[in-house]
Amino acid sequence: MIVARENQLHWFEGLIAALFVLNLADGMFTLLWVRLGLATEANHLLRELVEQHAILFMTVKIGLVSLGSLILWSRRQRPTAVVAIFTAFVVYYAVLLYHLRFASWLLTRI
Repeated sequence: MIVARENQLHWFEGLIAALFVLNLADGMFTLLWVRLGLATEANHLLRELVEQHAILFMTVKIGLVSLGSLILWSRRQRPTAVVAIFTAFVVYYAVLLYHLRFASWLLTRI
């Protein structure tokens, strides 16, 4: 199996940085929708936190994704780690698009 050299994975850092930003945006949108009574948190483990402890919710959410990203970064020479971080990026990007679509729909109702 061919594994990319270190100098070929410079884009991986950008992908992880983008994942952090997307996770942050997801958390902020989630807090907004839940606080407005328009949605509930889909993750059962974080549902109580988002409803009652916003700062703790964001800390846990960011911490978990950051820890996962750090683990994947440390294993970046393995193809499965690269696929996993790319998959996480695509999922969070889709979630952001969902949030933006919902925000756009909501603004048309005002």
